[in-house]
Amino acid sequence: MVVVFKKISLTRAFLFSMSFLAWYCPASLLVAQEPLLSAGHYFTEEEGAAFLSEMRQSYQTIEQWEVRSEMIRKRILTGSGLDQFPERNPLNPVFGKKRMYDGYFVQNAGFESLPGVYVTGSIYAPADPGEAALPGILSPHGHWTEPGEVGRYRPEAQKRFAAMARMGAIVFAFDMVGYGQLAEIGWEHHHPDAFRLQLWNNIRALDFLLELGADPERIASTGASGGGSQTFFHTAIDSRISVSAPVVMVSAHFFGGCVCESGMPVHRTEEFQTNNVEITALAAPRPLLLVSVGGDWTRNTPDVEYPHIKHIYQLYGVPDNVENVHLPDEEHDYGVSKRRAVYPFLAKHLGLDLLKAVNHDGSLNEKGIVIETQETLYVFDDQNPLPEHIVRHNEDIQW
Repeated sequence: MVVVFKKISLTRAFLFSMSFLAWYCPASLLVAQEPLLSAGHYFTEEEGAAFLSEMRQSYQTIEQWEVRSEMIRKRILTGSGLDQFPERNPLNPVFGKKRMYDGYFVQNAGFESLPGVYVTGSIYAPADPGEAALPGILSPHGHWTEPGEVGRYRPEAQKRFAAMARMGAIVFAFDMVGYGQLAEIGWEHHHPDAFRLQLWNNIRALDFLLELGADPERIASTGASGGGSQTFFHTAIDSRISVSAPVVMVSAHFFGGCVCESGMPVHRTEEFQTNNVEITALAAPRPLLLVSVGGDWTRNTPDVEYPHIKHIYQLYGVPDNVENVHLPDEEHDYGVSKRRAVYPFLAKHLGLDLLKAVNHDGSLNEKGIVIETQETLYVFDDQNPLPEHIVRHNEDIQW
């Protein structure tokens, strides 16, 4: 699908960028342009496209790309302080009661990603899972903070988790650092070390999903906005993810406006520069879906980001493993049209039953999905009180 975008002046582009960033992350919390950080609209749209064009010339063979991809992967790990992984401590999971609904159940669950550091979330799975191992789907969330619209508790997010469970997957939706119950415990999201902890929590969330019995050959990750960032960063460094679908986030010029995406030097050094398009391309040759819209920094995806990534997939001989669904008249969310794009992709590559979530005419089938309150989705309660050794703030982590 080809979309023609009308050129706008740099002044109008700047004003659009600032207004959108103000929504995406409050101005007082934006990452400062410190040395070696690439944050927010670090490139202009023209600079982002030119950077990709130049880089593409440097990898015209699969061998050249794999040299480049290893450099990018190393930069993510070194820049985040995860070039040496911490010891994987026992997860010591905490489970709440199962709540049975139409075709699926929900069970709150938490685990220790580091000693005393708990990741909180909820499991969504088919009401009748059967005996075979189910595909697993990780669902990191974005930076939605309005009451009733927070992170994984948003109605559109809960619909997605339940629909994917009905399709036959075991889904783990988990809180970002300093969101939901983690915020009430005392964690701070906008902390200089947030990227490292969030990336490590993603890795351990996959460990947890596998401990739950998910099929290790059929693991996906999908999230929107900041959750899209977590999807492509995690996929870039963790080969266990076999399918990924970052929604409304992959951009040649926008690097993320929050410390959990661009607050550590993972994009550049004094001699090196990458961007989120190249990072997303580290998924190759695994199946990848880009969902983009006209109303945010992904508006150029059909002409800039997608062709670049498809070039890399062509080097592997699997150009059909990367797809782009572009919605030029839509805004920044994981709404109905985005879900309608992602479900068939996941069904195709994970072996899910699409007709459990999508009608024959392509419309979504979300009838009977129950939207729970934020507090209902909390892990710790009277039955599961906070552990005495729980870590309550970022500064108290023992790496």
